[in-house]
Order: sequence, then C-alpha cells, then structure tokens
Amino acid sequence: MTRIVQVVPFMSAGSGVAGVAWNLDRELRRLGADVEAYTFPDMRRGKGDVIRMRGRKTARIVTSWRVVWMSTVGTRRTRAYLAAQPDAVSIVHSNVTIGDVYVNHGVLFAAMRARGRAGLRLLIDPARVYVHFRDRARYRGHAHRRIVALTKAEVQTLRNSYGRIGMPVAVISNGVDLDAYRPPSPAERAEARELFRLDDEDRVALFIGHEFDRKGLPTAIEALAHAPTVLLLVIGGNAKMVADAQQLAEKHGVADRVMLLGQQTGVQKYLAAADMFVLPSVYESSGLVFLEALASGLPVVATRVGVAPEVVVDGVNGYLVDREPVEIADRLERIAAQLPGTYAVAARESVEGYSWAAIAQQYLDLANEIAAEKAAESAASARRA
Repeated sequence: MTRIVQVVPFMSAGSGVAGVAWNLDRELRRLGADVEAYTFPDMRRGKGDVIRMRGRKTARIVTSWRVVWMSTVGTRRTRAYLAAQPDAVSIVHSNVTIGDVYVNHGVLFAAMRARGRAGLRLLIDPARVYVHFRDRARYRGHAHRRIVALTKAEVQTLRNSYGRIGMPVAVISNGVDLDAYRPPSPAERAEARELFRLDDEDRVALFIGHEFDRKGLPTAIEALAHAPTVLLLVIGGNAKMVADAQQLAEKHGVADRVMLLGQQTGVQKYLAAADMFVLPSVYESSGLVFLEALASGLPVVATRVGVAPEVVVDGVNGYLVDREPVEIADRLERIAAQLPGTYAVAARESVEGYSWAAIAQQYLDLANEIAAEKAAESAASARRA
C-alpha cells in the first residue's frame, strides 16, 4: 500500500488549496492509499499564528509572516518529519521547499505580469520579492522529484517566469465534485431564483472571485453596459472592493443590474439561480470555479486562462473571449437569447473527466512511480554498502 503525506497549510472542505488537499485525501483513501496530512498547525506544534490582530493590513502581515516561516522553519520541520518515514511519498501544497512532489497552485510573478507593471508590483512588497526568488531557486533547482502543473499552459508559464525548470513536470488538473456541483432541478432553480426575486425572463450572469481586479470584475461590469438584457450577480470581495465595484457600476449606469453580495459560502444556490458564468480573469493557474460552473450546467464566458481553454468550446458550452467589454457583452447576450438550460448537457459533459476520483488516480499513479524510484535507489544504496 502506497503511503502518501500531503504537506498543506490547512485542509478543509471547500475551495482553494485547503479544499484541493481535502478532496485528494478523501479520494486517495477510497483508492486504498494510506494518507495523512502534515499541516501548518502540526509544524507549529499546536501553536497558532504569532500575530493576533484584526484588519486588512494585519491580515497581510500575518500572511507574509506565515509564508516566510513555512519557507524556513516549516521546511526544517517538514524535513525532519519526512525523514522519519522515508517510505512515504510527499505531495506538497505549501511554501515549504522540500518534498517529493510540489503542486504549483499559481505563479506570483505571472499574475503580476498579467496585470501590468510587474516590476513595481514586486518591489513594493518585500514578501513578494522573497517569494519570487525563493520559487526561482525552487524551480531551477532540484528541491523535488516532480513538479505538478495544473494545466498544460501553466508549464509554459513556469518556463517563461523562471527559465529552465530543473525537475520533470507532470500535468494534473484540479478536479470538481460532480455530486456537489450538478445542474439544479426545476424546483431547486425556482427556489434559488426566488431568493433574489428574479423573474422567469431575467437572465443572470454569475461572477465568483475575491480579487476583483485580477479576476476581471471591472471588465464584466463595463461589459454589462453593452448587454442590456443581462443581470450580474457578484460573489466575493471585501467591503472596500464591494464599495468600489458599486461606484463603478453607477459610473457605467448599470447599478440597477448588479447585485454585489460579498463573500458567501455554499455557492451552489447562486449557481442554481444563474443562467451563465463570467470570469474575464487576467491570470488563473487553474480556475476551480470554471469546473464548478460547467458541472452545474452553466455556460462559461471566460478569458483564455487556467483550465478554461481546455474545457470551453465556443458556442457549445460557452465562449472564450479577450478582455474586451464589447466582445464579452456580445457573448453574454448570445447566451441570454437562448432558452434556460440550452447549454446544460454540453456543459456538464465537458467536465465529467475531471472528477476528483479521476484526478486522485493520477496522483496515485505518480506516487506509485516515485515510490518505485525510491525503492530502487534504496536497493542500489544497500548493494553498494
């Protein structure tokens, strides 16, 4: 039985890295693997974060501190932990710079470059400078046996950002829970739309994302000015982001068609209420939300980022677009002109190969490959001795 240790800051059901690790843990166990997690609280030996304050600035300080701590102290403690179980294959989803497999959940410099003025964005934040050069050393060196990129395009992004990559790169996508995310029944759709007092003729585009600028919310709001039959439902953002987005909607004269709900949990009801999903992001390493929207039967209007180019087919289950408001508006209106549910079957079918069970099998195959390598190396070392 293959033993696997996932090194991850936190692990819980939901979205983000914590959700990825949680889903892999569940599915790897179902496949018969012996799985455990080594988390930030484990590294801290039960202690919490050193800084205990509130506010946006303090949150950034805590995040930066955690990044540096895990890259240094956390790496030393992870090395000791893994040394005590040399038969285990480690899958790293965190800032530590040791482990058999490192999963690239995003390239900081690529995200900044996509937004413009990358050098300035890098230099104004010492933590970003630290992460960039730490990862440059990671990818150009031999810190891991394998790198996992979440999309084919991300392999090239790594090369563009860091030049030579010193380790083999495997492409394994993130997955989607096909049971949790599915097209709603007529009753579920009616109940969800009643929450927002939507009429049958209302056509709703859903946007989900926290970093409004990077995810392209301003572009989506501007597009709404050219898509008069579409409403925009927005999930995510903090209080300031929401206030800024409200002002932008008023500037473009579409405030009456923009619903800004802030951060929410349980996004299925919002997916059930919507007719389409829009995310004109400048950069995504993967974009779990694309998979979740398609699994829920929604056509996706997206820029060519993350997994979107691998799953979205123009006119079949959505549209790939440039970050041009008029073009985005045209595609939203094309979808709005169709009967609700027109794209549901094609959208769902396009992601059926991305179940977490299928993704976990790819990780297990990779872990078995690495376990065989380690066993062969151990045997060769014993013969030399």
